[in-house]
Amino acid sequence: MYIIAGLGNPTKQYENTRHNIGFMAIDALADKYDINMIECKHKSLIGKGMINGTKVILVKPLTYMNLSGEAIRAVSEYYKIDETEELLVIYDDISLDLGQIRIRKKGSAGGHNGLKSIIANLGHDTFRRIKIGVGGKPEGYDLADYVLGHFNGEEIAVMKDSLERTQRAVNLILEGKVDAAMNEYNTKNRCKDMEENQK
Repeated sequence: MYIIAGLGNPTKQYENTRHNIGFMAIDALADKYDINMIECKHKSLIGKGMINGTKVILVKPLTYMNLSGEAIRAVSEYYKIDETEELLVIYDDISLDLGQIRIRKKGSAGGHNGLKSIIANLGHDTFRRIKIGVGGKPEGYDLADYVLGHFNGEEIAVMKDSLERTQRAVNLILEGKVDAAMNEYNTKNRCKDMEENQK
């Protein structure tokens, strides 16, 4: 069994904001694999289902971003999982280009408050995560305003492609192929690489 948690903030005002890309990833997985996100427990909205033969619990913490760890700990303890092997967290990253994804088996919070909360509540940083790039904040922008801002039309198209790649990465991770997923997806946008090489 795997717990797949996407980070974000509940309530309508935060829908489709950069900080909620984790929630969007969970919604996309729920959609694709026909998993109903209808149970409210363990401080989360959860859905139970199967992804290609693996039992999964999809989780959207309802604690708001900065207290995400309270929900993750509650779900992890209830289902008695090994967080180092059976927990996958999906969240936004401003240090990555828009739409870029990066997979890690462990690591620090890197300034992300949701990750800080999870690490503090679990007592360790060894759990799998997929970071989805939302791009760095433009000069002069307040960071909170930027991450809580909405994607524009062009950005939505990029993020849709990113969520599809995230789904494929999730499948590899569920198959036990974490290293293969990292090799496949921990690269810059291939089109950008080609453009740079042609300069």
